[in-house]
Amino acid sequence: MVTYDQLAGWAGGHVTRADPAVVSSWRIPESMKVLLVEVGVPVTPRVIEEVAFQGEAEPVLETSSGTALYHLTNHSDRDFPAEQPSSFGVEPGSGVVYFVMPTGEAWFANTSIELWLRTLHCYGRHVTASQLLSEPDEPDQCLSEDDEERALAELAGLAERLKDIDPASFEGYIGFIWPEHLDRWLC
Repeated sequence: MVTYDQLAGWAGGHVTRADPAVVSSWRIPESMKVLLVEVGVPVTPRVIEEVAFQGEAEPVLETSSGTALYHLTNHSDRDFPAEQPSSFGVEPGSGVVYFVMPTGEAWFANTSIELWLRTLHCYGRHVTASQLLSEPDEPDQCLSEDDEERALAELAGLAERLKDIDPASFEGYIGFIWPEHLDRWLC
């Protein structure tokens, strides 16, 4: 299992732990509550801009299917700049993590909080250490053709490592956030 110190190592200390009083009433497995409290959630490049644990006992993150999730994070989406942010949320009961688009469409992310945190750790550690995948100094800076090919190969290797962590998160394409996110990287 990943630790707070491991996440903080690449996230520059930007890891937020849940208040035990906040998550104590959430209807998710106890082991997942412990992870949110003891390990926390990192701000993650291109994925999570803000950790925003909801304070309510009942789920508040509405999806277009009518299912409500416990709200975990926010991220502004470049495809929906004027809309509400995208968010990660966790399903009551099962603890399955979903990425909710600004439209309310919920995409499967990971089968549990533990596997979500392990995925975020693998992804974040890799991206922050990569010369090709880290955020460019100039917002409009483009990769050369050679660098783009190397970046695609690097992304393919990263996708394989993420798939090893939680194979279910790569069992589909449409409605599965990790394959879609990695595929859109260079767009």
